[in-house]
Amino acid sequence: MRKKDKKYNLFLIISTILMVVYFGWRLFFTFPTKYGPVAIVCAVILFVCEFVSAVEAFIHLLSSMNPVVPERPTIPKEWYPDVDVFIATHNESTDVLYKTVNGCKYMKYPDKSKVHIWICDDGYRMEVKELAEKMGVGWQGLQNNKLAKAGNLNNALAHTSAPLVVTFDADMIPTRNFLLETVPYFFLPRMKKLENGKWVERTKDEIDPNYKIGFIQTPQNFYNPDLFQYNLYAEDKVPNEQDYFFREINVSRNKSNSPIYAGSNTVISRKALEEVGGIATGTITEDFETGIHIQGRGYSCYAVDNVLAHGLAPDSVDSLIKQRERWGRGCIYSLRKMHIWTNKEMPLASKISYYSCQIYWWTFLRRFVFILCPIIFSVFSIPVMECKPWELLLFWLPSYVMFNKAQALESGDIRTNRWSNIIDTVMFPYLVIPICLEAMGFQQHKFVVTRKDRVIQDTNDAKLAIPHGILLAFSLISLVIALSDLIRYKAVGSVIIIYWLCVNAFALTMAIFFMIGRKNLRMTERYDVSLPVKVIFNDQILYGDTIDVSETGLAVKMNQSVLIPKGTVRIHVKTHHYNAHFNAKEVYVTDYIDSVTGEKMYRYSFAITELDEENKSQYYQLIYDREPSLPSFTAKEDSVFANLSDNFEGRIEGVHTQKRRLYRVYVHEEVKEADGSKGFMYDYNYRYVALNWNDQIGKKTREILFGKGINMTCSFVRCIDDNRALYKIKNSDDLIFSDDFDSILKRWDEKMAG
Repeated sequence: MRKKDKKYNLFLIISTILMVVYFGWRLFFTFPTKYGPVAIVCAVILFVCEFVSAVEAFIHLLSSMNPVVPERPTIPKEWYPDVDVFIATHNESTDVLYKTVNGCKYMKYPDKSKVHIWICDDGYRMEVKELAEKMGVGWQGLQNNKLAKAGNLNNALAHTSAPLVVTFDADMIPTRNFLLETVPYFFLPRMKKLENGKWVERTKDEIDPNYKIGFIQTPQNFYNPDLFQYNLYAEDKVPNEQDYFFREINVSRNKSNSPIYAGSNTVISRKALEEVGGIATGTITEDFETGIHIQGRGYSCYAVDNVLAHGLAPDSVDSLIKQRERWGRGCIYSLRKMHIWTNKEMPLASKISYYSCQIYWWTFLRRFVFILCPIIFSVFSIPVMECKPWELLLFWLPSYVMFNKAQALESGDIRTNRWSNIIDTVMFPYLVIPICLEAMGFQQHKFVVTRKDRVIQDTNDAKLAIPHGILLAFSLISLVIALSDLIRYKAVGSVIIIYWLCVNAFALTMAIFFMIGRKNLRMTERYDVSLPVKVIFNDQILYGDTIDVSETGLAVKMNQSVLIPKGTVRIHVKTHHYNAHFNAKEVYVTDYIDSVTGEKMYRYSFAITELDEENKSQYYQLIYDREPSLPSFTAKEDSVFANLSDNFEGRIEGVHTQKRRLYRVYVHEEVKEADGSKGFMYDYNYRYVALNWNDQIGKKTREILFGKGINMTCSFVRCIDDNRALYKIKNSDDLIFSDDFDSILKRWDEKMAG
């Protein structure tokens, strides 16, 4: 989460003042009392929805002012305690579990013997037990579990003893630095940072006995596009739909000590869990309620925005709807059960923060009201408010513009209001009734596990778009009526109605596109990532870079056309962390013009034919232990026009690609050339390097010395900014597969992680 500047605070103050004025005007001067009870009821409902939406947004905006983002302390290696890693599984396949366990085994730790990995299997499946034995990890089998995930984890807690517990869902694959970047936070009460930047241990008198860490929640990120990205052809323009919550909203909740425990990618204090009686039972959102109990016992809990694990996003609309229904109903049930406003263990700031959670789930009902109101006014001539056009321009327009600007600054380019409207419009027909039922006390008792395996989608869910289609039809009819009123009667107020209807019509159109979906015929996801690769056959070695990789194959680009034999070839993919060799066969080759360099390139597609266990372990890490290729922020080119054109063109052409990312290492180190001149290396990604050489930023060639006869020969490509220049590494293939240079890469990476 980026720290908000003074401009954000100014926008928030101004927008709050304007919003207070607006709601004062709305409350006392705009109710259509002359038009009968139906108009008054509609007006009251609209006003309540507007007001609740503003309150929810204001709570988020206020919590984002001066956010509390903890700094990770540097601790001695011997301080790192034992850690129990729980991988909860119910019915997930062993293929899914293999990837998660494999990622856990590669997690770095000063003393790996202190990391105890457990598969917590409440299905008591023999194939899962065999997988655990094969991979050298523990297995906690549980039969006749009637307490869902909570019972599974509590059973594991009863049979383990490490002071820290890590919880992962079955599909969440951690990165190698997960433990190194989370465990040190638990020593914040014992550590302090000096003015020179050094962390030192506090004296006994300086330690606050009431300051104790309960849990550290990291984001839940995904290595495949979520349904909003994929179905709406937006995987190169917008982040995952959950990114906004985990990287902005949840981090901002640190300020009130109310970050939400999300059940996975979390490190928890065992002592805290023991004090609250373990994972909460009797609820379908055990993680959410457990977090509240821990905070209520005086533990400080933090959410951080550093992505350290990736899972599989739901790839069917049915799974998505069931997941959100479970979250919404569980949240409302738990908060009602815990009586947040009368709960003496919860401070006022936390109560307000959790109240915003409760009213968030009414977003979908509010969205329905906001879509319906202009239709009621235009088609049925029922006014939902009474005012003159100039009053709207005076009271509504300034507050609307300023509040939207404040929200845009708060979201940090992760989410726009337009995309929030799209998401809410997609989901509201299927969440309004379950949320209302839960609020009335009709509880859902069955725990529905979100499907974690890949599903081939050769059909769509167009029938689920029927509610959106009906509302879109009425919106378009209303739009025609409003335009007619504007032309015939010069009714300036119609301009506001027209704008309102256009906003709704766009969101409804996108919802229909979403439900129509997009065919997905692959059982394994392809990931756009560039990794150095060698292709070996007939004593010949070819060098190239991957275009994309998957569990069953890869595509490689080379700058030369070569006749590759139809038989088996040997492929070697390598980074400074992982090294995989396997057999493959060529299945397809084509040429294309590189969009960056303009050179003619050749794409060779290979299917893996033989991959032994050791190389499978390494190859899967090459795929999953990396920076995701999906966007972290909304692209500048994202717009209403772009959204519509992407969907129309994508459905006609059926072609859409992600931006490829090279495997990047952040160096930040002084380097020197053969002539003794010194410069600064910012980062390196196997094929290119970013350098600063003082006044010689645009020098055409450089020869950087690293010692032991290791030289990096570079040629100038372009200036990145006033301080940095991008250079292409001419001898990249020699360096990539050099053991001596590999040790330098590992040193850079350890420095970055430390």
